[in-house]
Amino acid sequence: MTLPFKKNSLKSSWARVMFLLVSLWITALHSSGQKHLIVTDSINSIQIDGNSLLVIDPESAYNDTTILSPKVAWHAIHSTPVFQVIKGNIWLNFNIVNGTSNAKLYLYIPYSNITRVSLYKLNDGKLEMQNERGNGLQFNYHDRVSPNIIFETGLNSGDSSQYFLKVKSEHPLLLPIFIQKEKALVNAENLQTLIIGIYVGILIAIFFYNLFLYLSTFDKSYLIYIVFLLFLGLAQLTLSGYTFKLLWPHCPVFNRYALTSTSALAGISGIYFSMYFLHVKKYLPRLRQFLFVLIILYCAGIVSSLAGFNNVSYQILNISGLLGGLALLFASWVIAKKGYKPAYFYFVAWTAFLVGMVIFVMRNYDILPYNNFTTYVLYAGSAIEAILLSIALADKINVLRKEKDVSQAEALRASRENERLVSEQNVMLERKVAERTDELQQTNHQLTDAYKVLEDAQIQLVEAEKMASLGQLTAGIAHEINNPINFVKSNINPLKLDVNDLFEVIDEYSKLHIEEPEKVSSVLQGIDDFKKSLDMDFLKKEIYSLMKGIEDGADRTAEIVRGLRNFSRLDESQIKTVNVHEGIDSTLIILRNIIPENIRVIKNFDADGEIECFPGKLNQVFMNILNNSIQAVAKKSLREQGQIIITTRDADAGSIEISIKDTGYGMTAEVKQKVFDPFFTTKEVGEGTGLGLAIVSKIIQEHHGKIDVISEPGNGAEFLITLYRKIPMKTSL
Repeated sequence: MTLPFKKNSLKSSWARVMFLLVSLWITALHSSGQKHLIVTDSINSIQIDGNSLLVIDPESAYNDTTILSPKVAWHAIHSTPVFQVIKGNIWLNFNIVNGTSNAKLYLYIPYSNITRVSLYKLNDGKLEMQNERGNGLQFNYHDRVSPNIIFETGLNSGDSSQYFLKVKSEHPLLLPIFIQKEKALVNAENLQTLIIGIYVGILIAIFFYNLFLYLSTFDKSYLIYIVFLLFLGLAQLTLSGYTFKLLWPHCPVFNRYALTSTSALAGISGIYFSMYFLHVKKYLPRLRQFLFVLIILYCAGIVSSLAGFNNVSYQILNISGLLGGLALLFASWVIAKKGYKPAYFYFVAWTAFLVGMVIFVMRNYDILPYNNFTTYVLYAGSAIEAILLSIALADKINVLRKEKDVSQAEALRASRENERLVSEQNVMLERKVAERTDELQQTNHQLTDAYKVLEDAQIQLVEAEKMASLGQLTAGIAHEINNPINFVKSNINPLKLDVNDLFEVIDEYSKLHIEEPEKVSSVLQGIDDFKKSLDMDFLKKEIYSLMKGIEDGADRTAEIVRGLRNFSRLDESQIKTVNVHEGIDSTLIILRNIIPENIRVIKNFDADGEIECFPGKLNQVFMNILNNSIQAVAKKSLREQGQIIITTRDADAGSIEISIKDTGYGMTAEVKQKVFDPFFTTKEVGEGTGLGLAIVSKIIQEHHGKIDVISEPGNGAEFLITLYRKIPMKTSL
């Protein structure tokens, strides 16, 4: 190796001799086991395997000065350096001689997943930094165009120099280092770009083809497959460094996790697609559990990488990939033997991918030489796998079509068989239908007769309820009219006696017309004495009193008759506008004789009582509710003071609310639900028909109103009636 130096730097011959001795000593120190890498016009590329020295610096103890120390233990390497994730740095040194006539030389490392590579050149006994590359640095398009590691050596024709590489990586390390001319470098880069482009093109074509199939069939297997293709492509592009170049050139920190994460996601999606495609759940359910364990391991690999344990992450990915590959290869073979045809495609496809993977791994462990075949065989195996799986999925359409044809043929056969059975059974059914029709007609006649009987019974019960109400009404009227009539009758006899006395006085005065004039004075004196004996003043007052009593009795009778007329409204069967308060008052008059002395009726008429209604029917509502309230209060206590509060108030939307509230024994929730049901009663047998409140509910419905019950046991009951002032859809019912 020649060591260039400046001509003016050494003035004396003694200094030249000393410098030469030191240079030779350093060269001898660092060149033990080394050969000069000589590139001539006939040689385009030289790999430095076996022509360089290496030292591992796990503690990062050496720098560009201390690495030149004689104490550094350099070791000769004889093949491509391969390491797992290691801490610290790796140092290499080698000698390059540019023996070409006029060609630039480049140091080329066709491996992109290296965090940082620093190139130093030995000059005047010191290391000078030439440049740095790696995916731990931003991708500067002005400085580099390839994701691989490329350095210019800076050697002119006929020059030679010693170079040092400091390598640091957070990923498994492969160092295929070449010294190449520019033409060989361009050819290598073009070949890589061509192969990656073809591979990506195949994946994109298969991706959109299966996306079209998914949108056409909505078969979930196509969707899972295109997700697998997406992650597989990302993993391969990340391995080649193109995702760094194209997707996140200014965020090199992503490269620390990208390779492990995309590889794990490709493994997870591949396992999930395989389980779905091979129907592992159906054919090998126990293996399905094992595959889920592998998915969990892949997830653990991602977590380990994100936590900063890349070494652990890569170990997990290697174990998961090995176990998953063997398990799926075994599963596809077994399932294919069980008669599932698509499993054969999968077996061949997966075999092609595993062969490529095995060759690629053997190259990485220096079992196979580093060349274009071992470098790009993984892409070929992956592309073959993708194509065969896509063919298998496409063949699935044919399988589905055949299954559909078989299903349709089976359905047609079943349809014809059903048609035959139907035709045979039609005769039997027609006969049975005729027999059943006769039975239904007989049953219908029986039901018609039963309905008539029931209708007659219902009419009788309603009439019975009306007769009971009429009996109560008659009893009330008789009682109410009997009192004033008796009063009138008792005043008639005294009035007759008094009138007779007056007639006698009149008769005495009539005798004056036939008496002689001289006897008139004596007759008048006799008449005066007779009048004194009768006490005419008392007689006059008594007559007036008796007549006043008769007049009061007659007025009371007229009031009762008028109340009865207002209550019954027998002459008003059509809708009329009446005052609801008059109906309530007339009902209370009818019921006055059955209201005990300890029950107080309170009326709070706060509403405008004019409404449209069927007056007679509405009075029957008041009659039934008030009668029940009176009985409820009387039954609760015979001595304590009870109340029946009748309240009217104006409501919204042109309606009126009528509340009839008592202090009786109240109702339970069960009774409230049934209180308006026909024939339901809480009274003893023989005391009621159970139709009173049912008739009330029917009458309120005829008025398009509503009635609610508010009651609790022991707290009385309130019937709340809401009626429109103008009845909607007026009809005469």
